Amino acid sequence: MAQPAKVDLVGVGLNATDTLIPLASYPERGSKIIYTGASVMPGGQAATTVIACQSWGLSTRYVGKLGDDDAANLHRREFDRAGVEAQLITVENAASPQSLILVDGGGERTVLCRRDDRLLLQPEELDRAWIVTARALHVDGFETAAATVAAGWARSAGIPVIADLDELYDGVEDLIANIDYLIVSRDFPARLTGERNLEQALRKMKDRFGCILTAATLGEDGVVAWDGHRFHASPAYRVAVSDTTGAGDIFHAGFIYGLLQDWSLQRNLDFACAAAALNCTCAGARGGISTVKAIETLMASTPRYSAAPAAD
Repeated sequence: MAQPAKVDLVGVGLNATDTLIPLASYPERGSKIIYTGASVMPGGQAATTVIACQSWGLSTRYVGKLGDDDAANLHRREFDRAGVEAQLITVENAASPQSLILVDGGGERTVLCRRDDRLLLQPEELDRAWIVTARALHVDGFETAAATVAAGWARSAGIPVIADLDELYDGVEDLIANIDYLIVSRDFPARLTGERNLEQALRKMKDRFGCILTAATLGEDGVVAWDGHRFHASPAYRVAVSDTTGAGDIFHAGFIYGLLQDWSLQRNLDFACAAAALNCTCAGARGGISTVKAIETLMASTPRYSAAPAAD
């Protein structure tokens, strides 16, 4: 088998087909409400991050599994359209991952997920060459065993590993031991460490696992990051929010883009926040992926919320 081409980024993790249902407000239990439309769009944590990085000029590879349905065809077309090298494993007679996303009038989303266990990527389905021919690896951790193997290969090859984690998956600590840039959801540090104060939890995570950086994304409060010497806070940009779906995925894409440009950490975090903010102005996980120029224009012209807190 020929050696894969060298790429800037390889992503290993989730894809999903999202059905977005806009609602004026989140329904109360036992209520009956009318919705006026629904949109079917491609999404998924790692897949969306890879697509965004490709759109900004990075060369990318995505590794994941799909069923043999129309949703799989949608993903294949989108990877082809974007120019992503897609290493896709197909499971016959299986439905590709699906998400139903309820988006309220304030843009906040609630996600209902469905996934066939046969679509869990397994370590033996990975090819080491897919990983070590990249400049960076991104994982979302859902397929924890496969992500851990990929991260171990990247670590041994001196390739930086970035993780987007929001759940305490079985075996996640073994995965984190191979993560360089650990950027997690707001509640993850407390659940992992038992420490309610965010600053202290981020310190504990870095000390325990030896990450280069530990950080938590905080919605409209932006992001707080600990580099082992000081905390860096980047407040979110004030935009008209339409849909928060994919905000974290695009944040990670922005961070990876800046990392591979060798930017300062503060500029990197600001760019990631701006990229995520612009995505929130449109519907869907990838609906607001903007150009680098548009993101930098937002950074220069748009006010921000107050400084991101680094407290419980």
